[in-house]
Amino acid sequence: MIDHIGLHVRDVASATEFYLKALSPLGYGVVMQVSAEETGHGAAVGFGAGQTPSFWIGEGARPSGPMHVAFVAPSRAAVDAFYAAAMKSGGKDSGPPGLRPEYHANYYGAFVFDPDGNNAEAVCHLPE
Repeated sequence: MIDHIGLHVRDVASATEFYLKALSPLGYGVVMQVSAEETGHGAAVGFGAGQTPSFWIGEGARPSGPMHVAFVAPSRAAVDAFYAAAMKSGGKDSGPPGLRPEYHANYYGAFVFDPDGNNAEAVCHLPE
């Protein structure tokens, strides 16, 4: 249903470094970069798992409240690696890796706040 989502960040370089490290264990990397001159308002970086970016960060006015974004993880080990990488890269704990049976029996997720206070999650819906 969603083609892509974007978050406004204070510092695109530091946010890029954070998300590059946090999303790497999930198989996501930088797909596209757009300069402030090209956008007319601020630099932007698009992340994805192929040729098409589906998650964007860009310089700009901060939204009225923090956003939540959940990234698909191919395994529970990838969720664990996302959490470790995000915490090492300056993220703050918002829920360590583990089962969340209140969502469904196989919901295994981890939550971190990025440097701008957005809540980023990695989730695996597969058993074991």
